[in-house]
Amino acid sequence: MAADRCESCVYYVYDDDDGSYSCEVGLDEDEMYRFLGGNCDDCPYYRLDDEYSIAGKQ
Repeated sequence: MAADRCESCVYYVYDDDDGSYSCEVGLDEDEMYRFLGGNCDDCPYYRLDDEYSIAGKQ
């Protein structure tokens, strides 16, 4: 469930060098522990990657 939410986040990006997706937000130790434990349903950094709303503002 949390991974599904991450996939729609603006901070979840593909790294060409590594060949994988990762979160660009610099998490502290406690946040990383919650993330790895699967308890990140209410991530404070989550922002919907909505390309349509971004294009509408241009």
